[in-house]
Amino acid sequence: MNIFGPAKTPLQKFLESDNLAYLYSASSFDLAILLGYFLVLFVLAVYGIHRYHMVYLYYKYKHNKPVPKGKLPEKPRVTVQLPVYNEMYVVERLIESVCAMDWPKDLLEIQVLDDSIDETRRIASACVARWKALDYDIHYIYRPDRTGFKAGALENGLKSARGEFIAIFDADFIPKPETLHQTLDYFSDPKVGMVQVRWGHINRDYSFLTKVQSILLDGHFVIEHTARNRSGRFFNFNGTAGIWRRTAIESAGGWEHDTLTEDLDLSYRAQIQGWQFIFLPEIVAPAEIPVEMNSFKSQQNRWAKGSIQTGKKILPRLLRSDLPLRIKIEAFFHLTANIAYPLMIVLSLLLFPALIIRFHQGWFEMLVLDLPLFIAATFSVSTFYVVSQRELYPDWKSNLKYLPFLMSVGIGLSVSNSKAVLEALLGVDSIFLRTPKYSVKRSGDQWKTKKYHARIGALPVVEVLLGIYFSLMIVYALDSKIYGTVPFLFLFMTGFLYTGLMSLFQSSRLSTLAQTALVRTAD
Repeated sequence: MNIFGPAKTPLQKFLESDNLAYLYSASSFDLAILLGYFLVLFVLAVYGIHRYHMVYLYYKYKHNKPVPKGKLPEKPRVTVQLPVYNEMYVVERLIESVCAMDWPKDLLEIQVLDDSIDETRRIASACVARWKALDYDIHYIYRPDRTGFKAGALENGLKSARGEFIAIFDADFIPKPETLHQTLDYFSDPKVGMVQVRWGHINRDYSFLTKVQSILLDGHFVIEHTARNRSGRFFNFNGTAGIWRRTAIESAGGWEHDTLTEDLDLSYRAQIQGWQFIFLPEIVAPAEIPVEMNSFKSQQNRWAKGSIQTGKKILPRLLRSDLPLRIKIEAFFHLTANIAYPLMIVLSLLLFPALIIRFHQGWFEMLVLDLPLFIAATFSVSTFYVVSQRELYPDWKSNLKYLPFLMSVGIGLSVSNSKAVLEALLGVDSIFLRTPKYSVKRSGDQWKTKKYHARIGALPVVEVLLGIYFSLMIVYALDSKIYGTVPFLFLFMTGFLYTGLMSLFQSSRLSTLAQTALVRTAD
């Protein structure tokens, strides 16, 4: 028996504190700050809870492994499409790996779909000629313009393709010889329209940046794809390392290029039509990860913008359909997830004034209200990626040290990706910026003296300014003894400074190297 009476709940303590009196006396500006702060934090927490739900679905359905219904009665003709644009360092490696695939020569057609405007054209056409002389059914298809970008190239190649199945590999991939044998029997089920395999990382250990990227991709493939696919929800073809049934592409309307993520767009259109997709995480297609910060940001920018474009295009149709509610809900979260980036920028700007206002209300109230929302919004990221590393690697614990930095890098991308999301929402068109590849595998390999470096613009300066802003917030928090907020503020500071300074440093370094090369050429 408690002689002091029943214990008070956190809500009762909050209501009996000075908070309500403070709110009544607060200015309209303070109230607007707090309202915006909690609203943004709440929405981010909802998307964070969704990540927890993905982990739950993964564990619940991970054992529902797809099994081929049988074997195809006879080996089908397969067309392998290789869309390339200015890939002089990797195009030969790509063609050679595809020609080495274990499939009968008379049933394997290879299309090199080249939109290049540089030395890649000569290298690719010469490589195709060599393999053609060895009786390979390989074709070099050049377009004088980039109409539709990658989607246009795939659409153009499909006109002359003779394969019943279409395998697609981007220039940074090195498909394994056994890939077709491992995947095609899943098409013995006539309802299966696409089979996606998992991306591997040939330069995973090249640098800190490639290590972080590999963990990000592992989470996407291992958790998201597996959870969605095996729980009966929609998931998407990733633009490469997948095999399509040709009739699935055609019945869904073919490749369209009104978004920057033609793969995501076609995936949803095909699944709405009733086609089933299969994800095979145990089958890996090795690929090269971007080694330069600006190239990485360019890739993420394209994916962020394209997903919002696809959401605007597909969601109204999907939500009006007769599909199950669970599919509609998951599609909504999937296609709108990048909205979190502009919300992160808003949160960044509101955090300092909100911190000052909340400090005057007392630390207990911050623990009761702010901390749970922050944990829901941010710590779900750690859980998400810890699970993926544990599922893939025996030494997964050695990767845990990267998780705080992974969260920081995600925050640091919010400036660049917010621009992409806002452009998509406002209907601002932009060209398809492909991700530069340098054939970099090991730490000794060089990329700085090679071509194809992404432009940086003014956004890195904004990122650095936000990093300085959060540095000042940390000083204020320490001076005010609000120690519980410091770890969160440190994540923001580190993320913005890392992405901004890396972009500026690498761009400056590349400019210096280019000027040195010009001087040597002149001499």
